[in-house]
Amino acid sequence: MSKIDTLNISQTSLVEEWKKRLPEVLNSSDQARVWADEADSNALRVHITTAGHSMYTFDFKVTYVDSREVKVEVIDVEQEQKHIDERHGVVQNLLDDYVRHIHECAQILHQVTHA
Repeated sequence: MSKIDTLNISQTSLVEEWKKRLPEVLNSSDQARVWADEADSNALRVHITTAGHSMYTFDFKVTYVDSREVKVEVIDVEQEQKHIDERHGVVQNLLDDYVRHIHECAQILHQVTHA
């Protein structure tokens, strides 16, 4: 007998929790925006802007697979408002860090997502 583990929080409340908690796991100089994914009630969108002169921006879709696990998809990476190949060097390292930070934020939010 399996119990279905579903997300038991409204998307609006989830977005508010992410807005509060995500800055705690990012570098203090990075900026993040979080909003609801209008096409998927179990997902939200995250936009991160790096600090400094590199002018990188990263867009992610974060989908709750269940009340604890998230799937993180890279939607776009830009430098100075131009799309770039994210598979190389420093950009790949930043991308890996941000994906890890997003998973950390999801773990912190287990207390509200896994009721």
